[in-house]
Amino acid sequence: MINKLSLLLFSMLCYTLFYRRFSIAVSILFLSCCCTRIYSQQLINSSSSDQVRLETTESKIESILSLMTLKEKVSMCHAQSQFSSPGIPRLGIPELWMSDGPHGIRAEINWSNWDYSGWTNDYITAFPALTCLSATFNPDLSNQYGTSIGEEARYRKKDVLLGPGINIYRTPLNGRNFEYMGEDPYLASIMVVPYIKGVQMNGVAACVKHFALNNQELWRGHINVEVSDRALYEIYLPAFYAAVKQGEAWSIMGSYNQFRGQHCSHHKLLLNKILKTDWSFDGVVISDWGGTHSTKEAALNGLDIEMGSPINNETSPRQAYDANFLGTSFLELVKSGEIDERILNDKVRRILRLIMRTTLDSSRPLGKINNIEHSQVARKVATEGIVLLKNEDDFFPLNPAKKLTIAVIGENAVKSMTTGGGSSELKANYEISPLEGLKKRFKNASIIFSKGYSSEATNQSRKSLIKDALITASLADLVLFIGGLNKNRGQDCEAADREELKLPYNQDYLISELQKVNPNIGVLLVSGNAVSMPWVSDVKTVMQTWYLGSEAGNAIADVISGDTNPSGKLPFSFPVRLTDNSAHFFGELSYPGNGETQYYKDDILVGYRWHETKNIKPLFSFGHGLSYSSFKITDIKSDKKIYAANDSINISYKLKNTGSKDGAEVVQVYVGKTNSQVRRALKELKGFKKTYLGSGKQTTESITINITDLSFYDESISNWNIETGGYTIYVGSASDNISKVLGINLK
Repeated sequence: MINKLSLLLFSMLCYTLFYRRFSIAVSILFLSCCCTRIYSQQLINSSSSDQVRLETTESKIESILSLMTLKEKVSMCHAQSQFSSPGIPRLGIPELWMSDGPHGIRAEINWSNWDYSGWTNDYITAFPALTCLSATFNPDLSNQYGTSIGEEARYRKKDVLLGPGINIYRTPLNGRNFEYMGEDPYLASIMVVPYIKGVQMNGVAACVKHFALNNQELWRGHINVEVSDRALYEIYLPAFYAAVKQGEAWSIMGSYNQFRGQHCSHHKLLLNKILKTDWSFDGVVISDWGGTHSTKEAALNGLDIEMGSPINNETSPRQAYDANFLGTSFLELVKSGEIDERILNDKVRRILRLIMRTTLDSSRPLGKINNIEHSQVARKVATEGIVLLKNEDDFFPLNPAKKLTIAVIGENAVKSMTTGGGSSELKANYEISPLEGLKKRFKNASIIFSKGYSSEATNQSRKSLIKDALITASLADLVLFIGGLNKNRGQDCEAADREELKLPYNQDYLISELQKVNPNIGVLLVSGNAVSMPWVSDVKTVMQTWYLGSEAGNAIADVISGDTNPSGKLPFSFPVRLTDNSAHFFGELSYPGNGETQYYKDDILVGYRWHETKNIKPLFSFGHGLSYSSFKITDIKSDKKIYAANDSINISYKLKNTGSKDGAEVVQVYVGKTNSQVRRALKELKGFKKTYLGSGKQTTESITINITDLSFYDESISNWNIETGGYTIYVGSASDNISKVLGINLK
């Protein structure tokens, strides 16, 4: 056995020396010696082979920790470059290498500044943004997404993927909403877990972000959020809880903002109490880049690795990084005894555990990049995530066999959407634009294009663009306007929020004018946010297409042509006007705050919870999405009428595709409390299932809800509580499209 082990470890060493960093090779050599000694001792002391085993990961960590100096321990707690933290070459402990982003691996960045390194081998597959993934309502597809992006991260030799993002969509002005999974904590919880598992099966840590309450980009570095414990636990933490407890995420990123007067990257309640104590999180807390503000708070309040703090010594960046909050000042506080070494040891244990799970995992796969399978996953997510909002007179699908003249109008038909946007920008191996995809699929059609508007146009050029667009539209059988937002600052972009709900660059006016010259018009919106639509009643169709990545144009053509029947559902509500959104209803103190503090006055009534409870009709509701087919939900019933606290609720139903096309429907189950003793939303999503059915086919399905999911966070006891009595169950295809209402009782 020893010979076989030695041969295996020697092979690993050879591979590592050839393919990986030298420090990792040293680590494997170090561990090989340890393992050989361990095996030898076990063979001597054990009489049977089943007693021969390696030390546990935790005992290895303790062994390594005992060999480290204080300086070495502290060095692991902060960056050594823009996207790496140091290892300990003397002990064979490798570095940790990190990378943005949640929907594609970012291009290589220079060691000590934000300039791109200019590599020629760092092109990747651009996957759709996470709003699109969430809109699929398909957890299996989320796992495929995570697996694919994890493979690309592994191939690029990244140890930590800085994503996924699961902050709650509170306001449609948040510039970073496109990176997240919508307004509903249950949906985000269900979708994030398989993503994490997919990433981490590749030996790459998912770093779930931004923990917590990072729900706007304006003033993100300092804004102090005041929110009730109920809203914190019921709305803003559930997806993170699922990521930790069900997803078993290996790392968490703290957010920039403050919460109750303390920065979240070193927050005593969030990190020490909730995350590490209550949730038993055994992974690493990483600061957002530049999100650290205090040595003592960082040391004492749960931060493990400080990243992105400014350096002021470009000539010696390694020494400059030592000047970070968790650098030399941290070391001096430990040496003096002001900070207990046990606190430092806990951080290092977590970092070593992360290294064991990633760089030192001998079963770690090699990774893959830019292969056909990844393109297929990207295209599948894109097509399933596209949401058909309106389709008057069956405007879509368009028959590719017809010899039509199609006017494609709008900058977003040709504008790259993989670049820009902040840390999520990508260096895509390829990107099919909507115009390219349409031309490729509709070869029998005459497709004429006019930009119509430009994000960089002057007043004079805007007039010329509009004039040309109107002429082009008048010559066509139909018009496809492809507009929306983009990745420019002030649109869907990190570090800034939108200023208004309406479309930028005078698009509303352009759409209205186009409709006058050609009423046969459909609107395709490229965005990660809701927008107002004063023209919605004048156009035939509206389709929400998101940021779709490399396969954007092909996916759009798939859906428009009917090759794929749309099945996406909105992961957030579209309000008619900004004040119909709960965050904005309460005025500036609720959003964006007064520059120092904001108060979440909407409390637990976020998104559709607000619309449904306050009887405010949205433009398009949460969970809404049309199909080229039609579906009927019948025979809806619960398995019981009265339930005990340890029961589960089983909702069964028959689903029939009553249309002429194969397709998929998402059945959604919402629950509300009758005569609650505390304020509750009218209804809350508690279950959903996506089912694919051929034309005319019928199936019987069921959705199970745990009784514990009916609980609320009771501030009087600082814990979850379940009310007995009556509950109302709503079953339908959207939050405002309910097929049947059931009554049950909890005894």
